[in-house]
Amino acid sequence: MTQRSIHHAHFVIERDYRAPPRRVFEAFADPAIKRRWFIDAEGWTTEEFTSRFVEGGSERSRSRFGDGPPVSNETVYHEIVPNQRIVLGYTMTLGGKRVSASLVCIEFEARGLGTRLVYTEHGAFLDGVDDPADREGGWRELLDTLAAQLDGQAAGA
Repeated sequence: MTQRSIHHAHFVIERDYRAPPRRVFEAFADPAIKRRWFIDAEGWTTEEFTSRFVEGGSERSRSRFGDGPPVSNETVYHEIVPNQRIVLGYTMTLGGKRVSASLVCIEFEARGLGTRLVYTEHGAFLDGVDDPADREGGWRELLDTLAAQLDGQAAGA
């Protein structure tokens, strides 16, 4: 019998953006914008990305890095308050094996002409396959990519 385990963890990331809450929120709500910063990273091949950004709606993605195994993300949106917060749950699989299940709250707060984003994740990391520190690091990289996306939009405006 294979030994199974669950490691519970949470982390909080605060990030300031030079864009108003409406634009930062839109980067999560608009599938075309989100795909650019969330899924289409250098070295990754996107096999699937669909998003229905409404309460009760879902988002699904599958990609792989190089010749590695597919990484899948299935998200359900539980609450959406435009320009203020998003509450969602998501699971991740690696090579078809579920590695985590998480509850996430993303808050958007106006700060001068910009936005303070607070990302809070409560995760159950399964069977030692995934690690909370790696997940937090991954989200920090994603939020950096989001900053570059927002700065690029501002430069093109």
